[in-house]
Amino acid sequence: MDPRRLRILLAVARTGSVVAAAAELFITPSAVSQQLKRLEQEAGRPLVTRNPRGTVLTPAGLIAAEAAEEIERAVGSASDRMKEGAGPSGTVRIGAIASALRSIIAPRIMEWQETYPRLAIHLVEGDTQTLTRDLRRRDLDMALIELDTAVEGEHLPAGMIEQPVLDDPWRLITPVTWKIDRTSIESSKSVLPWLGVDAPIMELAIERLRRVTDLEPSAVHVYYDPLTAVSLVAAGQGVAVLPALTLRGADLSQVRVLDLPGLGTRSLVLRRFVRDTSPDSPVGALAMEIRRAIVALDVVSIPT
Repeated sequence: MDPRRLRILLAVARTGSVVAAAAELFITPSAVSQQLKRLEQEAGRPLVTRNPRGTVLTPAGLIAAEAAEEIERAVGSASDRMKEGAGPSGTVRIGAIASALRSIIAPRIMEWQETYPRLAIHLVEGDTQTLTRDLRRRDLDMALIELDTAVEGEHLPAGMIEQPVLDDPWRLITPVTWKIDRTSIESSKSVLPWLGVDAPIMELAIERLRRVTDLEPSAVHVYYDPLTAVSLVAAGQGVAVLPALTLRGADLSQVRVLDLPGLGTRSLVLRRFVRDTSPDSPVGALAMEIRRAIVALDVVSIPT
């Protein structure tokens, strides 16, 4: 018996009438009747009877309908297995600095989980030094870290590669009361202290700023989160140098953001192992998604 006609018989069994089955299958009632007749010819016996309440199946028709249900279940199960088998599977441990995790990875994580249902994605936030250490120990599969573009890259262990994915310019953050243009800072305006941070890469940016201005940093407050620095600057407690990406989503209404010449940039770099470069591998697939997320990043919204 033709499985396509069995499907029509199953629709009649479920709806109780030829007209209702036709509506469910988006065909005409006459087409349903014709296919039932052909199916009965193939079976060699009546499969349905009609009464005032509708169309019911004969004992032979019930057997045929059960076969149709088994075919339907088998096709559905095969489809589910094929979907489950699509794409990479396993666990991927991704480390990232805070600004990259917040602005690049977090907004896309649910989309990636839907795209790769067989992948378990574990995220770890940390600084460059800690993430690099964990990657070397194989506690991470991939790390999105920051490096100063003016500093020569470190020697990577055998089997590890890195890929620059974004150049992120440094910005000078000052209170709105400071009258500063984008080309100079008058020493008479340097009445506020610098905000301190235990981050070598920021110290490099501050050192470059000192070479293009006559400001001397004298940290009073110490922060860790760049958004904390913005809040302290807004409160008139100091000035700071921050990467542009860290300012996304921050309240900048009470500060000035300046792209002062000479500050340079930091580079966001994706590090992983050579064995994971294939786009079909779990790490390779997510590395590709991270690069796509960065390409799609709305650079217009990065403060300048």
